[in-house]
Amino acid sequence: HVTMCTASVSVLSLFTIVQFQNQGCAASSGDNGTCLTSAECSDRGGVASGPCANGYGVCCVFLATCGHSTKENCTYFVNQGYPGPYDGTGSCQLTINKAHPDICQFRLDFDQFNIAGPESVNHMCNNDQFIVAGGNPAPPICGINNGNHMYIDAGIGNTNPVTLNFVTSGPSFPRNWKVKICQIPCNTIYRAEEGCLQYFTGVSGQIKSYNYDPGAGLQLSKQDYSVCIRMERNFCGIQYTACPDSVLGPVFSEYINHCYFSNAIYTNIQYISVNNRTHAFTLSGNTLGQTAVSSSTGTLGPNSCNEDWLIIPCTTNTGRTELTTCVDRICGGTFNTEISTTPATVISTVKPFRLTVHTNNVEAPSDVGNRGFCLNYVQQPCTNNFEI
Repeated sequence: HVTMCTASVSVLSLFTIVQFQNQGCAASSGDNGTCLTSAECSDRGGVASGPCANGYGVCCVFLATCGHSTKENCTYFVNQGYPGPYDGTGSCQLTINKAHPDICQFRLDFDQFNIAGPESVNHMCNNDQFIVAGGNPAPPICGINNGNHMYIDAGIGNTNPVTLNFVTSGPSFPRNWKVKICQIPCNTIYRAEEGCLQYFTGVSGQIKSYNYDPGAGLQLSKQDYSVCIRMERNFCGIQYTACPDSVLGPVFSEYINHCYFSNAIYTNIQYISVNNRTHAFTLSGNTLGQTAVSSSTGTLGPNSCNEDWLIIPCTTNTGRTELTTCVDRICGGTFNTEISTTPATVISTVKPFRLTVHTNNVEAPSDVGNRGFCLNYVQQPCTNNFEI
């Protein structure tokens, strides 16, 4: 879309037509916006946040809350009273419509996501929930999910609205959410593969299960979804390693660029260890204490994965010189394709790069304290050891 505006160039009432594309822009608030004229931004319900197009336009940010509907790209769905917290109960729903027919997906980025977590016995989201309806199946989630994301199928045609719903019914405490909703055209290279609830690009990155936190998070029950990673050019394999088990320390210095609850920038950040052993991969077993819990693999035998598991197709530990049988399912309290209490780096060369997450609806009494997982991935270059 192109916006035209007139600008006075002399006292003789001569005018020139200025045209600029309604492209994305960086707002002075730190958000993503759309470059529009001031009048068009106001007419469409946006908020001007800094200039764009050499001062001829404004970077227009769209915020929406409970009971609203939107078709604007990069709309932010925020809690009532934003940027303050919300401590009430009820249902807060936003309806998303396509900006134009050639939209295939909505990407939801959880810039802020802090609602009540699951109950502590079976890890069900019985109090607060975030629910997506109208697109591809997405499991309800709860807890803390800052920095995580979802891809939602927008369907075919013009009239396929998707609804986002925060349901809050638990005890009163300061909840907050800010979900960026970007519309993905069908013919773009950043469109997610079919059936992927999460989609990552780049040679390296980090994948976390919903509500993962090494200090206090709990793995969510009743989760079934796929995580996909785009295979970059000239890369044929992928390695995964459990994340370092640490969180931000208690001392922050040179506090800069404050935004409410998140998006703050710190320098000289101190990190502290959360646990004496890593909890970055704890899917099954009693992992509440500091005693290491072994990995489990496969579907047969006493150390198998038949309740909660992560599937990485045909994966093995790296560095194995002897012929080793690959496995698909990994669970337990240690990230390793072999039965061990020592974390390992694993590799898979199956394409496309895809992980499958499954948790059932029962934790107690055998599964206690599981956090879920956090994995760092690094794609591996094509060599003689890999086949494209």
